[in-house]
Amino acid sequence: MELKTKLEILSSAAKYDVSCSSSGSSRKNKKGGIGNGHASGICHSWSDDGRCISLLKILFTNRCIYDCVYCVNRASNDVPRALFTPREVATLTIEFYKRNYIEGLFLSSAVYKNPNYTMELLVDTVRILRKEYLFNGYIHLKAIPGAADPLIQAAGNLVDRMSVNIELPSSSSLRLLAPQKNKESIIKPMGLISSKITETREEKKIFKKSSTFVPAGQSTQLIVGATPDNDLKILRLSESLYKRFALKRVYYSAYVPVAKHPNLPSLITPPLLREHRLYQADWLLRFYGFSSDELLNDQNPEFDLELDPKANWAVRNLNMFPVEVNTADLGTLLRVPGIGVRSARRILINRKVRSLDFEDLKKIGVVLKRARHFITVKGRFYSETLFDPYNIKQSLILKSDRKIGAPRYEQLSMFPDTSPQFLLSEKISVITGEL
Repeated sequence: MELKTKLEILSSAAKYDVSCSSSGSSRKNKKGGIGNGHASGICHSWSDDGRCISLLKILFTNRCIYDCVYCVNRASNDVPRALFTPREVATLTIEFYKRNYIEGLFLSSAVYKNPNYTMELLVDTVRILRKEYLFNGYIHLKAIPGAADPLIQAAGNLVDRMSVNIELPSSSSLRLLAPQKNKESIIKPMGLISSKITETREEKKIFKKSSTFVPAGQSTQLIVGATPDNDLKILRLSESLYKRFALKRVYYSAYVPVAKHPNLPSLITPPLLREHRLYQADWLLRFYGFSSDELLNDQNPEFDLELDPKANWAVRNLNMFPVEVNTADLGTLLRVPGIGVRSARRILINRKVRSLDFEDLKKIGVVLKRARHFITVKGRFYSETLFDPYNIKQSLILKSDRKIGAPRYEQLSMFPDTSPQFLLSEKISVITGEL
């Protein structure tokens, strides 16, 4: 099989992994032009300082011994199969890098023959890149659950970030849809990676030239909507993973209905809005001081699709509002809808000089059409809505119902667009985390 054909098959097979974001473009370069957005394997990710990084995103192979019913690469599925060699992946990466198409590699794999054999192939690949080609670009490697500890450690010494995909939120879900997998084989490498990261960081404090281990941290992925697990269970799991393994990110992937099976839900489209709500809640866990049990409870285990999680929490806890922006501490300000992490810190800095007025908040970056329902400024309440849950919720929904690019009036259509539509503020918040 030609290398180009392998690349097309295995880059397409990697598109369901959401640990980095694809541009979705298939624009090729033209004579006299600059750059290339060809669909075969190029995706975009972001560094901690906000830089956009182009990555070669591929599977090493889609030949899999497992038959997970939700997976397009499951053993029983009739799809084109391909297998790279370590040398081929390394060469592809270097050739793409030399042409300035990419800045790094995102490499995952189905489980070929057995976990150890697959992990050995992945380690050989990154070893060729680092030792022979002296490649110092970014490498994100997916660890194979069930692989031996020495292989996980060998990979961690060579790559920048590692991931171990949990995929399904509970042991019962694994038994239902992926009976050949078990929770222990997934959790064990996550624990090993976490402990080695901590160990090497402590060594760095003493010996500056000590080796590094997964310096960009580890992440994982959860599939949303393939099982009956509710949002509360998913969010509790994410919270536990952040605390237990100090993960950099938990990625949420709306289940794409690629197969029909009695154990799978009957979905027409992926639950993208639900995925979006989980990402917003994830920001609240990591940066806003919320806990999963504050955002949801056993009586309300699913997120409201009409309101973002922070606004929904505020509406349900009006007894804590309004708060005075000129006296509230950072933790309190972060719980006000429309006040993000940056704007809350700007409020604290600016009010050291003088008391803030309502107009000052807009200059600072506060979203006043949301925040005005929950704050006072110098003792004055600026909302024109009755201070009760129903009216505030309706006001938040009505003031945010215009989609990005949508006209004020739309012509009637016999074939309405049923695809999920996100608000302009929603699209901004998922990138910046300002809620």
